[in-house]
Amino acid sequence: MNDEARPGDVPDATPMPRRDEPPRASYEAVMEQVAREFVRERRSERRWRIFFRLAWLGLFLAVAWALLVQRTHVTAPSGPHTALIEVRGEIAVDSEANAEDIVAALRTAFEDSGARAVVLRINSPGGSPVQAGIVNDEIRRLKVIHKKPVYAVVEEMCASGAYYIAVAADEIFVDKASLVGSIGVLMDGFGFTGLMDKLGIERRLLTAGENKGMLDPFSPQNPQQRAYAQAMIDEIHQQFIKVVKEGRGERLKETPQTFSGLFWNGEDAVRQGLADSFGNLDHVAREVVKAEEVIDYTPKENVAERLVKRFGAAVGAGAVRALQATVTLR
Repeated sequence: MNDEARPGDVPDATPMPRRDEPPRASYEAVMEQVAREFVRERRSERRWRIFFRLAWLGLFLAVAWALLVQRTHVTAPSGPHTALIEVRGEIAVDSEANAEDIVAALRTAFEDSGARAVVLRINSPGGSPVQAGIVNDEIRRLKVIHKKPVYAVVEEMCASGAYYIAVAADEIFVDKASLVGSIGVLMDGFGFTGLMDKLGIERRLLTAGENKGMLDPFSPQNPQQRAYAQAMIDEIHQQFIKVVKEGRGERLKETPQTFSGLFWNGEDAVRQGLADSFGNLDHVAREVVKAEEVIDYTPKENVAERLVKRFGAAVGAGAVRALQATVTLR
């Protein structure tokens, strides 16, 4: 039979799909995929919302616990003992060896009737002259009030700001190989002007006040400003020297190098009067203080505080992951 159309035939009423229109099955698959992605995103947002609510609740409970359980030293016995305070690491506001914590420990130790003497065990390269000066002043004040001796015991290092603290003690004990001294003041920085010239970088600095940009590392050094900074650290150096002379008195055998910033081993330090004798903590407690029981008064970070810090770090990491997930889904 001939399939050709004849006059009078009725054309098929079923419309043929246009070539630029996607098949219905493909369209439905796309819509289904979009719906699945939308549901997945909503579920992810809900999970993170629940996570953050629980995280903040946990953080609140941890902070409350930390406030109730304050940083404390080990409870001292009623009998005679040697009070120990550690001075470790850099002396700075935000470090373990900061003036606030050391002073708090000093006051507690001096006020404890069972403490026969206070021993500062030092292992520090120094740090802030302000923080060291606060501790030095407080030691001298408490000695006058409570009439208790203070001894400094040096482990590996007692330099610069750490020695500033040590000279407030009645005696300084060292190991033969300890490093002691470095009585000087340092102000350091970098200058990048030569490198900037080579790279074609221009420094654009606006200041209100001719010295506001003083010692800017990206600007040429100003001779007048440099002289001012040098005079300032020279004055701080003289303050340091005065404290050392007051603390060591006639025991100090001053030489031209004593206040030059050099440091010495324990044997040389004893010979020059920077230290008094050799001995560690046990020796001082047993032979000098005559109280072998050693109680550590150094403030310790309790479990709650560690939990708060770690919990806060975990929440921060979770927030980053949540942000990354959100960006990916969008």
